[in-house]
Amino acid sequence: MRRKSNVSFGPGAASLILIVVILSMSVLGMLALMNARNDKKLSTRSIDVTEACYALNDKAERSLATLDGVLYACAAVADDDDSYLAAIRGLLPAGMLMEGRVVSWEESDDLRTLYCAAEVLPKGESERLRWQEHRLSAVTEEIWN
Repeated sequence: MRRKSNVSFGPGAASLILIVVILSMSVLGMLALMNARNDKKLSTRSIDVTEACYALNDKAERSLATLDGVLYACAAVADDDDSYLAAIRGLLPAGMLMEGRVVSWEESDDLRTLYCAAEVLPKGESERLRWQEHRLSAVTEEIWN
């Protein structure tokens, strides 16, 4: 003979399971909301850093264009390569240094510095200069904290 056991859960057990499910879903929802908020903050910071780096790059390209204008003007008045380089040294824009054939300068904001260098090519070539260095240095602790 087999005995049948009647196991029954009363209305309290269903309420308890429902409360556990609701609490679990609430915790998961709060975690998802916190994760989304942190992702938004990180994305905003990333956008700010990227915009600042592109602004520095824009400054560097504008400085390079100014230097190219100086090279164009010096090529028109110089007879040979030595007088060409001497004329460039005399008309070099502020903040630029020339060592040999390499002109270097820095573009910076509060947290980042872009080190730039361009080589002056010999007079008479189709291109007047060529990038040598384009290096970004940043203080990351202040950006991300």
